[in-house]
Amino acid sequence: MFNFMRLIHRSFSSSPNSVLQTFLPISQLCSNGRLQEALLEMAMLGPEIGFHGYDALLNACLDKRALREGQRVHAHMIKTRYLPATYLRTRLLIFYGKCDCLEDARKVLDEMPEKNVVSWTAMISRYSQTGHSSEALSVFAEMMRSDGKPNEFTFATVLTSCIRASGLALGKQIHGLIVKWNYDSHIFVGSSLLDMYAKAGQIEEAREIFECLPERDVVSCTAIIAGYAQLGLDEEALEMFQRLQSEGMSPNYVTYASLLTALSGLALLDHGKQAHCHVLRRELPFYAVLQNSLIDMYSKCGNLSYSRRLFDNMPERTAISWNAMLVGYSKHGLGREVLELFRLMRDEKRVKPDAVTLLAGFGVLSGCSHGRMEDTGLNIFDGMIAGEYGIKPDTEHYGCIVDMLGRAGRIDEAFEFIKRMPSKPTAGVLGSLLGACRVHLSVDIGESVGRRLIETEPENAGNYVILSNLYASAGRWEDVNNVRAMMMQKAVTKEPGRSWIQHEQTLHYFHANDRTHPRREEVLAKMKEISIKMKQAGYVPDLSCVLYDVDEEQKEKMLLGHSEKLALTFGLITTGEGIPIRVFKNLRICVDCHNFAKIFSKVFEREVSLRDKNRFHQIVKGICSCGDYW
Repeated sequence: MFNFMRLIHRSFSSSPNSVLQTFLPISQLCSNGRLQEALLEMAMLGPEIGFHGYDALLNACLDKRALREGQRVHAHMIKTRYLPATYLRTRLLIFYGKCDCLEDARKVLDEMPEKNVVSWTAMISRYSQTGHSSEALSVFAEMMRSDGKPNEFTFATVLTSCIRASGLALGKQIHGLIVKWNYDSHIFVGSSLLDMYAKAGQIEEAREIFECLPERDVVSCTAIIAGYAQLGLDEEALEMFQRLQSEGMSPNYVTYASLLTALSGLALLDHGKQAHCHVLRRELPFYAVLQNSLIDMYSKCGNLSYSRRLFDNMPERTAISWNAMLVGYSKHGLGREVLELFRLMRDEKRVKPDAVTLLAGFGVLSGCSHGRMEDTGLNIFDGMIAGEYGIKPDTEHYGCIVDMLGRAGRIDEAFEFIKRMPSKPTAGVLGSLLGACRVHLSVDIGESVGRRLIETEPENAGNYVILSNLYASAGRWEDVNNVRAMMMQKAVTKEPGRSWIQHEQTLHYFHANDRTHPRREEVLAKMKEISIKMKQAGYVPDLSCVLYDVDEEQKEKMLLGHSEKLALTFGLITTGEGIPIRVFKNLRICVDCHNFAKIFSKVFEREVSLRDKNRFHQIVKGICSCGDYW
């Protein structure tokens, strides 16, 4: 009856104010959440609805992400031949974008007779937010061709799509436009610029932009900290966090997630605990990204039980959560726990395994390779081939199998597996096999693979070093000298090995035969004392780890100068009885240092934690968690 009376009223009204009389009810209905009644009113009004009615309806549909209802509003415009203004067309574009109907949004943009900066920016933004980087850059280029002038929001948005090498080149061009139009002082634009450079590995450029910002907010501060952490420049990330906090920065949950990444790299458990306490005290939202960073930090700092506790208490786990926990078990050599967690992931059926889950060093197959379960790993790989996991293996997964077989000493099988790969093996795949050849003294295959790698990657020092070590272990000193001469000729330098240990909130670094540490004389004197006790307990230096053609006495002296042993000695001096000693190394620990640490743990009744580039070694009473298999 109410609607019927309204129709009668409208039929008797021919006043030009009739639109004004009917727009308020639609606006009120929309503001009260009565969208369906507002749509019914739209249908009855026909062509009389006008700008304000359409605006209220589109805003209501946008708030509710009501796709079908918004389509009805759009259809009504077309049916009544209403020609919406640029503002309403932009609202339509934004509506379709928010409903993930990007094709419809783009069609609205293309059909707009006039586009303004808001229209262009809305389309670029939605493409960027949904990962369609190339489309976002394409729209930006079209905007520039049509003489549109971007504003600070356009620039800040389009820079997020400048990823990978090609994106960086375009990003530099956009940076030129930013400077030309004086937008480089805007905080949004500056933050996006430094984030783009940092993610592209251009951290010096990012730092320069950061230092030149007229003012900084938590977004720009977080971007520079995250940039350092993502590049593995963990000390720089920590220093920047401490500096900015002293300057009054109030970190958010993303800042702490980036900080935890850096602390994971440095294995600073005490600092990580402090960061965790700060998060709890400040009652920051415990989003998945922060929880995942905490899981990763605790596992990489050796506290795997607490890492699992956090994982089990997560209300909702993402694929990254599962992967972080799987990596934690894998790095500790707990292959069976890896497989058990993987089975739990599949049984829950809430999150599907992704490519990372199955990669060597990052998930299940790595756990198999570290836990003497190669056949299980091969079965999982066969399942991938058969489509069981919905993930087709790529080059990295093939490389994982090569690494797994190589670790198990199945060198010939790994070599044949490479020959059967559907694509040309990458340097990473060949590098895994070369490393295995070095461990298992497979000189012929190792020589073939090593020479091929040097041709492929002439600038990679690791390939020269491993091939040189392989020759040295076989006593082929002339070949060792030839490889080293080749390195010098091509100006290739090897990353120096170093170990570090934390004492009283300070990191103490040691290099091989270190003479720079302020307590070096005390450490060397203690090392001689330790060496005597170790030999009495059965320690025999593994001279094969010395890759120089010198006599045995000199080799033994060189072994005692390894950075891991110096750090362990320093730990024994500076910590009380019974306190665990935690040492970290940037490269792979050698066999002799591993044996030394095991006997050290037994003789001095200390739990020893050694984390190298590849994994953790938890040593208790002379027994290592890796089972002497790494």
